[in-house]
Amino acid sequence: MKRVGIPKGLYYFKYSTLWETFFRNLDAEVIVSDTTNKKILTNGSNTCVSEACIPIKAYFGHVMELIGKVDYIFMPRFTSVAKKQYICPEVCGVTDMVRNSVKELPKIIDTEINLRDSPKNSWHAALYTGEFLTGDRKKISSAYKDALNEYKGKRRALKFADTEFGSTLEKNKLTIAIIGHSYTVYDTFLNMELSKKLNKYGAEVVTLDMLDYLVSKDSCKELDKQFFWDYGTRAYGGAIQLIKSGRIDGILALTSFGCGVDSFVDELVENKIRKESDIPFMKLVLDEHSAEAGFLTRLEAFIDMIVRRRDNGFYISTSGKHLYNC
Repeated sequence: MKRVGIPKGLYYFKYSTLWETFFRNLDAEVIVSDTTNKKILTNGSNTCVSEACIPIKAYFGHVMELIGKVDYIFMPRFTSVAKKQYICPEVCGVTDMVRNSVKELPKIIDTEINLRDSPKNSWHAALYTGEFLTGDRKKISSAYKDALNEYKGKRRALKFADTEFGSTLEKNKLTIAIIGHSYTVYDTFLNMELSKKLNKYGAEVVTLDMLDYLVSKDSCKELDKQFFWDYGTRAYGGAIQLIKSGRIDGILALTSFGCGVDSFVDELVENKIRKESDIPFMKLVLDEHSAEAGFLTRLEAFIDMIVRRRDNGFYISTSGKHLYNC
Protein backbone atom coordinates (compact mmCIF):
# COMPACT_ATOMS: atom_id res chain seq x y z
CA MET A 1 0.00 0.00 0.00
CA LYS A 2 1.41 3.37 -1.05
CA ARG A 3 1.64 6.05 1.61
CA VAL A 4 0.51 9.57 0.67
CA GLY A 5 1.40 12.43 2.98
CA ILE A 6 -0.72 15.58 3.19
CA PRO A 7 0.69 18.68 4.94
CA LYS A 8 -1.88 20.02 7.41
CA GLY A 9 -1.64 23.61 6.26
CA LEU A 10 -2.94 26.13 3.71
CA TYR A 11 -5.88 24.67 1.76
CA TYR A 12 -5.92 21.43 3.71
CA PHE A 13 -8.42 23.15 6.02
CA LYS A 14 -10.78 23.65 3.10
CA TYR A 15 -10.36 20.47 1.08
CA SER A 16 -9.18 17.82 3.57
CA THR A 17 -12.32 15.69 3.21
CA LEU A 18 -12.02 15.65 -0.59
CA TRP A 19 -8.34 14.77 -0.65
CA GLU A 20 -8.33 12.15 2.10
CA THR A 21 -11.43 10.37 0.77
CA PHE A 22 -10.03 10.36 -2.77
CA PHE A 23 -6.69 8.82 -1.80
CA ARG A 24 -8.28 6.23 0.49
CA ASN A 25 -10.65 5.22 -2.30
CA LEU A 26 -7.54 4.51 -4.37
CA ASP A 27 -6.27 2.18 -1.63
CA ALA A 28 -3.58 4.53 -0.41
CA GLU A 29 -2.61 5.02 3.22
CA VAL A 30 -3.15 8.69 4.02
CA ILE A 31 -0.76 10.24 6.53
CA VAL A 32 -1.53 13.79 7.62
CA SER A 33 1.10 15.82 9.43
CA ASP A 34 0.45 16.77 13.05
CA THR A 35 -1.57 19.81 14.02
CA THR A 36 0.60 22.93 13.87
CA ASN A 37 2.78 23.25 16.96
CA LYS A 38 5.86 25.19 18.04
CA LYS A 39 8.29 22.65 16.57
CA ILE A 40 6.56 22.62 13.17
CA LEU A 41 6.41 26.41 12.98
CA THR A 42 10.04 26.81 14.12
CA ASN A 43 11.31 24.28 11.57
CA GLY A 44 9.30 25.93 8.83
CA SER A 45 10.40 29.44 9.76
CA ASN A 46 14.05 28.38 9.81
CA THR A 47 13.78 26.82 6.34
CA CYS A 48 11.45 29.21 4.52
CA VAL A 49 12.40 32.68 3.28
CA SER A 50 11.87 35.28 6.00
CA GLU A 51 9.58 37.43 3.82
CA ALA A 52 6.89 34.73 3.61
CA CYS A 53 3.72 34.94 5.69
CA ILE A 54 3.21 32.71 8.72
CA PRO A 55 0.86 30.18 7.02
CA ILE A 56 3.54 29.55 4.35
CA LYS A 57 6.21 29.09 7.02
CA ALA A 58 3.98 26.66 8.91
CA TYR A 59 3.36 24.75 5.66
CA PHE A 60 7.11 24.23 5.24
CA GLY A 61 7.18 22.73 8.72
CA HIS A 62 4.31 20.39 7.89
CA VAL A 63 6.10 19.15 4.78
CA MET A 64 9.27 18.51 6.78
CA GLU A 65 7.22 16.58 9.35
CA LEU A 66 6.28 14.04 6.64
CA ILE A 67 9.78 13.32 5.31
CA GLY A 68 10.75 9.69 5.85
CA LYS A 69 7.17 8.67 6.64
CA VAL A 70 5.57 8.61 3.18
CA ASP A 71 6.14 7.60 -0.45
CA TYR A 72 4.50 10.73 -1.86
CA ILE A 73 3.69 14.19 -0.55
CA PHE A 74 0.58 15.78 -2.02
CA MET A 75 1.35 19.45 -2.68
CA PRO A 76 -1.13 20.77 -5.24
CA ARG A 77 -0.32 23.92 -7.18
CA PHE A 78 -3.25 26.23 -6.53
CA THR A 79 -3.78 28.70 -9.35
CA SER A 80 -7.52 29.28 -9.18
CA VAL A 81 -10.53 27.82 -7.33
CA ALA A 82 -13.15 30.12 -8.89
CA LYS A 83 -13.96 31.29 -12.39
CA LYS A 84 -11.87 34.28 -13.57
CA GLN A 85 -10.16 34.66 -10.19
CA TYR A 86 -6.81 33.66 -8.76
CA ILE A 87 -5.16 32.52 -5.54
CA CYS A 88 -2.44 34.32 -3.57
CA PRO A 89 0.91 34.22 -5.48
CA GLU A 90 2.76 32.72 -2.51
CA VAL A 91 0.28 29.84 -2.30
CA CYS A 92 0.59 29.37 -6.08
CA GLY A 93 4.35 29.03 -5.82
CA VAL A 94 4.73 27.20 -2.51
CA THR A 95 5.46 23.84 -4.19
CA ASP A 96 8.52 25.24 -5.96
CA MET A 97 9.54 27.14 -2.83
CA VAL A 98 9.55 23.87 -0.89
CA ARG A 99 11.45 22.03 -3.63
CA ASN A 100 14.19 24.67 -3.61
CA SER A 101 14.56 24.82 0.17
CA VAL A 102 13.78 21.41 1.69
CA LYS A 103 16.20 18.51 1.23
CA GLU A 104 15.52 14.76 0.86
CA LEU A 105 11.93 15.16 -0.23
CA PRO A 106 10.00 12.07 -1.40
CA LYS A 107 8.13 12.16 -4.70
CA ILE A 108 5.79 15.13 -4.95
CA ILE A 109 2.28 14.98 -6.40
CA ASP A 110 2.20 18.53 -7.76
CA THR A 111 -1.27 18.62 -9.32
CA GLU A 112 -2.31 22.03 -10.66
CA ILE A 113 -5.72 23.20 -9.43
CA ASN A 114 -6.88 25.74 -11.98
CA LEU A 115 -10.62 26.38 -12.24
CA ARG A 116 -10.29 29.86 -13.75
CA ASP A 117 -11.74 28.86 -17.13
CA SER A 118 -13.92 25.91 -16.18
CA PRO A 119 -14.80 23.85 -13.08
CA LYS A 120 -14.37 20.77 -15.30
CA ASN A 121 -10.63 21.18 -14.89
CA SER A 122 -11.05 19.66 -11.44
CA TRP A 123 -11.56 16.28 -13.13
CA HIS A 124 -8.29 16.66 -15.06
CA ALA A 125 -6.54 17.45 -11.77
CA ALA A 126 -8.07 14.35 -10.16
CA LEU A 127 -7.01 12.17 -13.09
CA TYR A 128 -3.44 13.46 -12.98
CA THR A 129 -3.32 12.85 -9.23
CA GLY A 130 -4.87 9.40 -9.38
CA GLU A 131 -2.43 8.18 -12.01
CA PHE A 132 0.37 8.40 -9.44
CA LEU A 133 -1.36 5.48 -7.69
CA THR A 134 -3.16 3.51 -10.42
CA GLY A 135 -3.60 3.30 -14.16
CA ASP A 136 -7.27 2.39 -13.86
CA ARG A 137 -9.20 5.48 -15.01
CA LYS A 138 -12.56 4.02 -14.05
CA LYS A 139 -11.35 3.52 -10.52
CA ILE A 140 -10.01 7.09 -10.42
CA SER A 141 -13.34 8.42 -11.70
CA SER A 142 -15.32 6.47 -9.12
CA ALA A 143 -12.96 7.53 -6.32
CA TYR A 144 -13.23 11.18 -7.34
CA LYS A 145 -17.03 11.22 -7.59
CA ASP A 146 -17.37 9.59 -4.19
CA ALA A 147 -14.88 12.01 -2.65
CA LEU A 148 -16.63 14.99 -4.23
CA ASN A 149 -20.00 13.92 -2.83
CA GLU A 150 -18.43 13.47 0.61
CA TYR A 151 -16.86 16.92 0.40
CA LYS A 152 -20.08 18.62 -0.72
CA GLY A 153 -22.02 16.96 2.07
CA LYS A 154 -19.60 18.22 4.68
CA ARG A 155 -19.66 21.73 3.20
CA ARG A 156 -23.46 21.78 3.37
CA ALA A 157 -23.28 20.78 7.03
CA LEU A 158 -21.24 23.92 7.74
CA LYS A 159 -24.00 26.23 6.53
CA PHE A 160 -27.01 27.34 8.51
CA ALA A 161 -30.15 25.25 8.03
CA ASP A 162 -32.43 28.07 6.90
CA THR A 163 -32.05 29.88 3.61
CA GLU A 164 -31.86 33.28 5.27
CA PHE A 165 -28.49 33.66 6.92
CA GLY A 166 -28.60 34.21 10.63
CA SER A 167 -32.06 32.84 11.22
CA THR A 168 -30.71 29.91 13.25
CA LEU A 169 -28.53 32.01 15.54
CA GLU A 170 -29.57 32.11 19.16
CA LYS A 171 -31.24 35.43 19.84
CA ASN A 172 -29.69 36.03 23.26
CA LYS A 173 -26.19 34.88 22.38
CA LEU A 174 -23.30 37.09 21.31
CA THR A 175 -22.41 36.46 17.66
CA ILE A 176 -18.95 37.26 16.31
CA ALA A 177 -17.96 36.86 12.67
CA ILE A 178 -14.39 36.04 11.66
CA ILE A 179 -13.27 37.19 8.22
CA GLY A 180 -10.07 35.49 7.12
CA HIS A 181 -8.44 32.81 5.00
CA SER A 182 -9.31 29.24 6.00
CA TYR A 183 -5.66 28.56 6.86
CA THR A 184 -5.65 31.28 9.52
CA VAL A 185 -9.23 30.86 10.75
CA TYR A 186 -8.96 27.09 11.34
CA ASP A 187 -5.32 26.65 12.34
CA THR A 188 -5.76 26.83 16.11
CA PHE A 189 -2.04 27.21 16.82
CA LEU A 190 -1.51 30.15 14.48
CA ASN A 191 -4.61 31.99 15.72
CA MET A 192 -4.06 31.00 19.36
CA GLU A 193 -7.41 29.17 19.52
CA LEU A 194 -9.41 32.27 18.62
CA SER A 195 -12.74 30.47 18.15
CA LYS A 196 -12.34 28.61 21.44
CA LYS A 197 -11.61 31.87 23.25
CA LEU A 198 -14.69 33.49 21.72
CA ASN A 199 -16.79 30.50 22.79
CA LYS A 200 -15.53 30.95 26.37
CA TYR A 201 -16.81 34.52 26.24
CA GLY A 202 -20.23 33.09 25.36
CA ALA A 203 -20.01 34.01 21.69
CA GLU A 204 -21.13 31.99 18.70
CA VAL A 205 -18.64 32.14 15.82
CA VAL A 206 -19.56 32.70 12.18
CA THR A 207 -16.97 32.19 9.43
CA LEU A 208 -16.96 32.90 5.70
CA ASP A 209 -17.41 29.18 4.99
CA MET A 210 -20.86 29.37 6.57
CA LEU A 211 -22.00 31.99 4.05
CA ASP A 212 -23.35 31.41 0.57
CA TYR A 213 -20.55 31.97 -1.94
CA LEU A 214 -22.94 32.70 -4.82
CA VAL A 215 -24.63 35.40 -2.75
CA SER A 216 -21.22 36.87 -1.94
CA LYS A 217 -20.27 36.84 -5.60
CA ASP A 218 -23.51 38.55 -6.59
CA SER A 219 -23.03 41.17 -3.85
CA CYS A 220 -19.65 42.14 -5.33
CA LYS A 221 -21.33 43.32 -8.54
CA GLU A 222 -21.74 46.71 -6.88
CA LEU A 223 -17.99 47.25 -7.38
CA ASP A 224 -16.71 48.92 -10.56
CA LYS A 225 -14.28 46.05 -11.06
CA GLN A 226 -14.41 42.50 -9.78
CA PHE A 227 -11.74 41.12 -7.49
CA PHE A 228 -8.64 39.52 -8.95
CA TRP A 229 -8.50 37.19 -5.94
CA ASP A 230 -11.10 34.64 -4.96
CA TYR A 231 -10.66 35.57 -1.29
CA GLY A 232 -11.62 39.18 -2.05
CA THR A 233 -15.01 38.06 -3.33
CA ARG A 234 -15.60 35.85 -0.30
CA ALA A 235 -14.53 38.50 2.22
CA TYR A 236 -16.21 41.57 0.70
CA GLY A 237 -19.39 39.75 -0.33
CA GLY A 238 -19.40 37.97 3.03
CA ALA A 239 -19.20 41.30 4.84
CA ILE A 240 -22.29 42.47 2.97
CA GLN A 241 -24.17 39.31 4.00
CA LEU A 242 -23.12 39.84 7.61
CA ILE A 243 -24.29 43.46 7.58
CA LYS A 244 -27.64 42.62 6.01
CA SER A 245 -28.30 39.79 8.45
CA GLY A 246 -28.70 42.25 11.33
CA ARG A 247 -27.61 39.48 13.71
CA ILE A 248 -23.86 40.13 14.04
CA ASP A 249 -22.52 41.80 17.20
CA GLY A 250 -18.92 42.17 16.05
CA ILE A 251 -16.58 41.38 13.16
CA LEU A 252 -12.94 40.31 13.45
CA ALA A 253 -10.59 40.39 10.46
CA LEU A 254 -7.85 37.80 10.93
CA THR A 255 -4.80 38.43 8.77
CA SER A 256 -1.15 37.43 8.49
CA PHE A 257 1.61 40.03 8.69
CA GLY A 258 2.86 40.86 5.23
CA CYS A 259 -0.14 39.43 3.36
CA GLY A 260 -0.47 41.49 0.18
CA VAL A 261 -3.97 40.26 -0.63
CA ASP A 262 -5.30 41.09 2.83
CA SER A 263 -3.73 44.55 2.86
CA PHE A 264 -5.99 45.46 -0.05
CA VAL A 265 -9.10 43.38 0.69
CA ASP A 266 -9.33 44.15 4.41
CA GLU A 267 -9.28 47.87 3.69
CA LEU A 268 -12.28 47.58 1.40
CA VAL A 269 -14.09 45.32 3.86
CA GLU A 270 -13.51 47.68 6.77
CA ASN A 271 -14.66 50.72 4.77
CA LYS A 272 -17.83 48.86 3.78
CA ILE A 273 -18.60 47.91 7.38
CA ARG A 274 -17.90 51.43 8.69
CA LYS A 275 -20.00 53.06 5.99
CA GLU A 276 -23.09 50.86 6.13
CA SER A 277 -23.30 49.67 9.74
CA ASP A 278 -22.33 50.37 13.33
CA ILE A 279 -20.98 46.84 13.87
CA PRO A 280 -17.73 46.93 15.90
CA PHE A 281 -14.77 45.86 13.76
CA MET A 282 -11.22 44.91 14.72
CA LYS A 283 -8.25 43.53 12.79
CA LEU A 284 -5.95 40.94 14.37
CA VAL A 285 -2.55 40.49 12.72
CA LEU A 286 -0.64 37.23 13.16
CA ASP A 287 3.03 36.35 12.78
CA GLU A 288 5.48 33.98 14.46
CA HIS A 289 6.31 36.62 17.06
CA SER A 290 2.71 37.22 18.16
CA ALA A 291 2.34 37.13 21.95
CA GLU A 292 -0.78 35.53 23.37
CA ALA A 293 -1.01 38.03 26.23
CA GLY A 294 -1.34 41.01 23.91
CA PHE A 295 -3.68 39.07 21.63
CA LEU A 296 -5.91 38.17 24.56
CA THR A 297 -5.96 41.74 25.90
CA ARG A 298 -7.20 43.12 22.60
CA LEU A 299 -9.79 40.38 22.28
CA GLU A 300 -11.12 40.92 25.82
CA ALA A 301 -11.38 44.68 25.25
CA PHE A 302 -13.27 44.10 22.00
CA ILE A 303 -15.76 41.72 23.60
CA ASP A 304 -16.17 43.99 26.64
CA MET A 305 -17.03 46.94 24.39
CA ILE A 306 -19.66 44.89 22.54
CA VAL A 307 -21.26 43.64 25.75
CA ARG A 308 -21.41 47.16 27.22
CA ARG A 309 -23.04 48.52 24.08
CA ARG A 310 -25.60 45.75 24.01
CA ASP A 311 -26.44 45.42 27.70
CA ASN A 312 -26.27 49.00 28.92
CA GLY A 313 -28.30 50.58 26.16
CA PHE A 314 -25.88 53.38 25.28
CA TYR A 315 -23.96 53.93 22.10
CA ILE A 316 -20.17 53.87 21.95
CA SER A 317 -18.76 55.03 18.65
CA THR A 318 -16.92 52.38 16.64
CA SER A 319 -15.59 54.82 14.05
CA GLY A 320 -13.67 57.29 16.22
CA LYS A 321 -16.20 60.13 15.86
CA HIS A 322 -17.36 62.29 18.74
CA LEU A 323 -21.01 61.70 19.48
CA TYR A 324 -21.55 64.71 21.70
CA ASN A 325 -20.08 68.21 21.80
CA CYS A 326 -19.55 69.67 25.26
